[in-house]
Amino acid sequence: MGEPTIQPGVRVRVTQQTPRARGDAWRTTVEGTVEAYGQEKSGSWFAHAKDDKVWVDRIRVRKDDGEIVVMNLDQYSRVEVIDSE
Repeated sequence: MGEPTIQPGVRVRVTQQTPRARGDAWRTTVEGTVEAYGQEKSGSWFAHAKDDKVWVDRIRVRKDDGEIVVMNLDQYSRVEVIDSE
């Protein structure tokens, strides 16, 4: 997170990587229009946090075919603003 240009209506490409034990990473990419972006609380409990919940950076993207994808962002996530051409 951290880029002020990522807001509803902006077209983005989100790439996420999950490190694997073999030393490589599983990678997935989603492209579409941002519907929501920011911190949301999860269902997990965490003492002394806001509302006693774990908060995560989350983005909701609508793909061109209408599918909605919700992703939790972490240090392995990359969000790029792209042209809508």
